[in-house]
Amino acid sequence: MRLAVELYGTIVGRLERDARTFDFCPTEEGIERFGANSQVLSVAIPLTPAQRRDRVARRRNWFAELLPEGDQYDYLLAQGGLRRDDTPAFLARYGRDVAGALQIWDLDDPTEPKTPATRTVTGAEIRALLEDPIGSPLANDPQLGKSSLGGVQPKIVLVRTPTGWAQALGGYPTTHILKPRLGGDKATVIYDEEYGSRLARRLGLADFATSIEQFVGLPTLVIERYDRIGGERVHQEDLSQVLGAGGNQKYQEIGGVVSLRRVADALKTHASEADLRRLARMVVFAAGIGNLDLHTKNLGLLHLADGEVTIAPAYDVVPQAHLPNDGRMALAVNGKYRHGEITGEDLAAEFASWGLRRAPATVDATLEELRAAVLSEPPLDGAFPALQEQILGFIDQLAA
Repeated sequence: MRLAVELYGTIVGRLERDARTFDFCPTEEGIERFGANSQVLSVAIPLTPAQRRDRVARRRNWFAELLPEGDQYDYLLAQGGLRRDDTPAFLARYGRDVAGALQIWDLDDPTEPKTPATRTVTGAEIRALLEDPIGSPLANDPQLGKSSLGGVQPKIVLVRTPTGWAQALGGYPTTHILKPRLGGDKATVIYDEEYGSRLARRLGLADFATSIEQFVGLPTLVIERYDRIGGERVHQEDLSQVLGAGGNQKYQEIGGVVSLRRVADALKTHASEADLRRLARMVVFAAGIGNLDLHTKNLGLLHLADGEVTIAPAYDVVPQAHLPNDGRMALAVNGKYRHGEITGEDLAAEFASWGLRRAPATVDATLEELRAAVLSEPPLDGAFPALQEQILGFIDQLAA
């Protein structure tokens, strides 16, 4: 099997599989357009004519981390008739519309390249897609659906058009993520995430839109994809891909592969000091709202076609300290995992260890901005009833 890896309209490489494994091989066309040693695909996979043999496992992991997790992975496997842990076969089936700007497709498939298209869907059809994750995982059409997206939370991906909503066919770029309201102790989650995203925009940590919309009576969180601008794909990679973490190694306590310090080192190497400070503000924000799930798949790098690398906006920011969990942060702050034990001094010490200048001032200013935002922005009806009060309590604790 030979898969084309297309980025910004150029086939930058191929995934080639033998009987045992697969590897990424850059193309002359990709190197000519973006330059030798370009990191437009990934800071972990520069475009060089000869790839380092000792990095083959890192390259395979990078592409495996494009796949979804949990039940959605199982549902997509079943829909496509695929075998577990066969990354090339999965990407041949669903790689036309993944996170970032990549389009991955089978060079030996006579039906490729596909002609992207859309199919208009009604509110009732959207509700049916949201409620049928087994038959229509991620809202993929059984024959022409080509979309994959990471994460474990139930969701679908659709295209918002000037006249309404549409299903993506043949790899048409989806523009929005839709998450339905769940039952039981997770009934508030979509409203909690809407509030977290709204606060992130107030602090300038995100700029994509989120809203709660109804589809034939089903409340749904609608999220504008930050890796789509004007309907065009923008490339990104998450920090698990950057750091070589696989699966649950996105949590620092599982394997010890990732940490905030390693994330910061990657930014210092490939981005700007402004991005490093933005990361620090994201960590303060996570501690301030009780977002325990700030792991390395919820942190990313944006890669523009001109080679510029910046930190991705804050996404999947869910206040969740009130939900059933162990109360531990995904990434330790100054060696502390338990959210209730982290202080403002811990945040400043963590940032100072990265080499960030004026770390205490960054903590104080971010907490004050967050306090003002919380006081002026109440959660929507449906959110955890004490959410605003709880977040103010976390801010006071950190600022004390």
